[in-house]
Amino acid sequence: MPGQMVLRIWDVAHGACAMLTHHHDGRDGRIAMIDSGSTVGWNPSTCIRNGLGRSTLDYLFITNADQDHMDDLQGLWDQNIAVTTLLRNPSYTGEDMRRLKRQSGPLTNDAQRYTSACEVYNQPVTEPFNAYMGGITATTFWNNYPAFQSTNDLSLVIFIQYAGVKILFPGDLEKPGWRALLQRPDFCAELHNLDFLVASHHGRENGFCPELFNYCRPDAVIISDKPIEHETQQTVPDYRAVIGRGVPVRTTNKRRHVLTTRRDGWIQITVFDNGWYAFDTEKRG
Repeated sequence: MPGQMVLRIWDVAHGACAMLTHHHDGRDGRIAMIDSGSTVGWNPSTCIRNGLGRSTLDYLFITNADQDHMDDLQGLWDQNIAVTTLLRNPSYTGEDMRRLKRQSGPLTNDAQRYTSACEVYNQPVTEPFNAYMGGITATTFWNNYPAFQSTNDLSLVIFIQYAGVKILFPGDLEKPGWRALLQRPDFCAELHNLDFLVASHHGRENGFCPELFNYCRPDAVIISDKPIEHETQQTVPDYRAVIGRGVPVRTTNKRRHVLTTRRDGWIQITVFDNGWYAFDTEKRG
């Protein structure tokens, strides 16, 4: 469809939140969000209600059932934002996830909202994402519960595509989860022609799976994370070694291979209907 996809990955430190919409003739279409992480001074519910002036979130993907991926989930309800469609790993029930989460202690308000939503949003979707997002499509994969019982390896893995440009959001998959999915021919086939990868588990070492790059060579990797505190965060050289040509960033007029929210602030990818794309960042350093 004519127009452009605007995808912004927000800077939510050690968390995850991305918003995307189709823009055409000066108008934004439906809005989708991947995870609902927040940080001090910014949260998605306030951004949607006050910044965008919207009262409906058309599609919400939750890739991972941990707090850093749904830190403002209850906030959406507190702001009276109607969440029309929730998409997540469908292999577990709300009660299954409650049991898993209780192993780490009491559930947060956001975790309670999520597990309750798993029981409510369980009917066939009446307005599928791929038919109502202006030509933007989402293809999802997951590992099944109870074969996997780690919330990280139960992440919903999402390929977002528009005008031939493909971006992968793998949640917090760790090596066992990656390797299980790599046994699936359909997953491996989807990796072909991958343009951009959002690093799993915020760029931590346990989310880096070398075998993945036997099937793809993305042009850039994006890491959503806080300032480096641990050795497990120092995977930029690992990613740089296995990715392609890099991407030009309009904000800085530099070609980048690995972008990080800790350095760049929010990161926006605009994809035009002719397949051309542009990267912009909040920070100009």
